[in-house]
Amino acid sequence: MGPDFLITTLLVVASPGAGVVLTLAAGLSQGGRAAVLTALGCTLGIVPHMLAAITGLAALLQASPAAFTALKVIGVVYLLVMAVQSLRDGGVLSVQADQAPRSAAGLIRHAILVNLINPKLSIFFLAFLPQFIDPADPAPARLMGVLSAVFMAVTFAVFAVYGLFSAAVRTHVLARPAVVRWLRRGFAAAFAGLGLKLALMAP
Repeated sequence: MGPDFLITTLLVVASPGAGVVLTLAAGLSQGGRAAVLTALGCTLGIVPHMLAAITGLAALLQASPAAFTALKVIGVVYLLVMAVQSLRDGGVLSVQADQAPRSAAGLIRHAILVNLINPKLSIFFLAFLPQFIDPADPAPARLMGVLSAVFMAVTFAVFAVYGLFSAAVRTHVLARPAVVRWLRRGFAAAFAGLGLKLALMAP
């Protein structure tokens, strides 16, 4: 594992996606604890996709348009639902000073689901991980497991930083209702845009 893998991983993880948007929203709406738990959930949601890539199941998903489309439709619908909820007072970005904290299990479960129903992650890891595997390696599955673990660690660290930063400015956001309204619109647009991007993705 060289610096090229780490640099590529950092660029991929840091780029905006559903997990980043969800973690930012958690930090703004419920603070640092919620942001870290959401980052953990997003990281755990990667595990099935990595296992699929390592075992070759992602290749089967790519070869089956019907299976890919079914999973994609579920992901698109879920992202659009989150877009609508972002605009509501009690939705994804409910920023209130006296808001009851969401349970740890609920935060993690929701974050896992967001990544779990995204079929492009399985396809991505199937294409991403083999680039850093030596064809002559006697135990390629073991090395893919190590690379996957590193990818997960970087994911958690980067998402946690995003979330903690948004939590740090939460007080300033609470004092500006107009900013909250624009943030809700921004998150709604982000989730809708991600849903559209996923909808247009070919198997």
